[in-house]
Amino acid sequence: MNAKLPSLVGLLSVFASPIFVQASSPSTHAANYHWVAITAGFSMAIASAGCVAQAKATAAAAEDMRRNPGASAAIRFAVLLASC
Repeated sequence: MNAKLPSLVGLLSVFASPIFVQASSPSTHAANYHWVAITAGFSMAIASAGCVAQAKATAAAAEDMRRNPGASAAIRFAVLLASC
């Protein structure tokens, strides 16, 4: 049962996705074009915040490996796991 559950969920997500497709609106795309710049700015701000946080985590891990070389394998594993 446990092995069949992920495949069942995968199949349902593939075949049920056309249900959630939004119908095209009769309005023109030019009417909604002004939101592109605003949403692009917000998405870039969120992405840069994530990059800063990942850089701080990497710097802290490098400092911890310098302080405790014996734990460098565990620290490296934690950084690689967190960055995925």
